[in-house]
Amino acid sequence: MRIETTNKEVIVRLPLSANTEDLQDFVNYLRYIELTSKFKVPQKTVDRLADEVNAGWWKKNRKRFIK
Repeated sequence: MRIETTNKEVIVRLPLSANTEDLQDFVNYLRYIELTSKFKVPQKTVDRLADEVNAGWWKKNRKRFIK
């Protein structure tokens, strides 16, 4: 692996043998960091939203798991 920097970007070079699923997970994480870096939301707010999303998902999918 090689990491290079220019005035405008960081370039990461990996061999073709690298695991693409792991790379995709890593790229998704980097994208998340990029997208959320400008937001200043209290952790309490994030936790509450996550709870709401999880509750909604569970309500929709409960029947698939509990019979």
